[in-house]
Amino acid sequence: RITMPSQDHILKSFDSELNRLYGEIKQMGDLAVKQLDAAVDVLVRRDSNAATRVVANDDAIDLLEDQISQDVLKLLALRQPMARDLREVYAALKISADIERIGDYASNVAKRSIVLNNSTAIPAAQRIGRLAKTANQILGDALKAYATSDAELAMKVRDADAELDGQYTSYFRELLTYMMEDPRTIGSCTHLLFMAKNIERIGDHATNIAENTYFVVHGQLPKGERKKDDHTSE
Repeated sequence: RITMPSQDHILKSFDSELNRLYGEIKQMGDLAVKQLDAAVDVLVRRDSNAATRVVANDDAIDLLEDQISQDVLKLLALRQPMARDLREVYAALKISADIERIGDYASNVAKRSIVLNNSTAIPAAQRIGRLAKTANQILGDALKAYATSDAELAMKVRDADAELDGQYTSYFRELLTYMMEDPRTIGSCTHLLFMAKNIERIGDHATNIAENTYFVVHGQLPKGERKKDDHTSE
């Protein structure tokens, strides 16, 4: 005689697998936060060897995203979740992709710092740390909102991205001024512009995480346009 698993057993198994997903995403997020901190640190210290290690560490984030993708497919195939359960599984896939991109951007910052180390140091390079600090604060809050299903905090993250946009716009204009006043800094400032844009994009992906958290809780994405304060195209 075949004994079918009880509904309670099925629910416990699903919860266990879902908790595993949450744990993997937390691990990914923690790595991404550390990657950005490390990328800016090696830029400020002009440490090319450490920057190379930061670039190599991105592989760990990529591997975790692959694992999460496999776990999501397994959950969808075996458990066929509905309603909020389905939203949680779907959001896990989306959020892991956002964290993977954040890891890529942090790695790009480290790569460009290696190139910058071959040029004369300019004071503007030190000030990119303020931009990264804001981005990491937004990312940390987004990950906390997701881990605790805090839709209110998620909305605060969504609004806070405008602050990062404003800082990016200010830094962008500062670098343009450097280049106009001293053409010898054009090469270095161009790399810094790309690095600053990478950090600004990290804020956008953190906002994606916040919006998907809101979606998990409420079953719909937040209404209205995101607040934006990026005026670099003007």
